[in-house]
Amino acid sequence: MDYGRYKYEQTKKQQEAKKKQSTFQVKEIKVRPKTDDHDLEVKMTRIRKFLEKKDKVKVTVMFRGREITLAQLGRGLLQTIAENMEDIAVVEQYPKFEGRTMVMFLSPK
Repeated sequence: MDYGRYKYEQTKKQQEAKKKQSTFQVKEIKVRPKTDDHDLEVKMTRIRKFLEKKDKVKVTVMFRGREITLAQLGRGLLQTIAENMEDIAVVEQYPKFEGRTMVMFLSPK
């Protein structure tokens, strides 16, 4: 077999492998610890749409000023989001603090 034909077949194999590779993006939703119920429902519908498109979602709770003392409220907020998305998503990374923000990652099932 000549070298040109071999090289052509190798590039074809690489292209096929690239087609079968799944791609995703990480979308971010930001909330505050005192986010109201209706606003939270709107955010959760956005999260659901992102997950249906097979994107991962980073849910961030931002604490400003003295709100840092409301860490339990923020953790509860992330827990309710995780429970509501249980049918469509898996919690990839449970809530953890990164500075003044608490972060949780959701990935589609």
